[in-house]
Amino acid sequence: MIERTDYGFGPDARRRTEDVRAPGRAGALAALETFYYALNSKDLETLVAGWADDPLVQLNNPVGGILRGRDAVRELYAKVFAGTLDVQVTFGDAATYWLGDSVVFAGRETGTYLGDRPLRIRTTRIFTYGGAWQQVHHHGSIDDPELLTAYQLAVRAGVGG
Repeated sequence: MIERTDYGFGPDARRRTEDVRAPGRAGALAALETFYYALNSKDLETLVAGWADDPLVQLNNPVGGILRGRDAVRELYAKVFAGTLDVQVTFGDAATYWLGDSVVFAGRETGTYLGDRPLRIRTTRIFTYGGAWQQVHHHGSIDDPELLTAYQLAVRAGVGG
């Protein structure tokens, strides 16, 4: 089943680590909300725990490129969280693809970094259920070349780590 949704998970998202164990939609949505809680709160341990511990989990984004494995996810976010980048995003305008024990959330992250610089990212996150919902894939893209360049320069200049 495919649904159009606007979750609005952003800086006010909640940490729902116990709820991610629930099978079905409730658990999947708890995992998604917990990810945005961790991202916006710079909670590295919660963010990493939300990823499956498999060498083939994959994160593709304009900062880290193509990364595989939970350790690579940890390293990238540790650098971003250690700096002053202060990413604050809200996930919305999504299509959700419910696939039994997997779900794909494809939408937009809108927000800021460095306090007031705009961030607009197309994002897809895939979660699977195996006793708890965990992320196995993420792809993020910034379509606007000027926004992409500014964001990459901020991270490379050491702002993000």
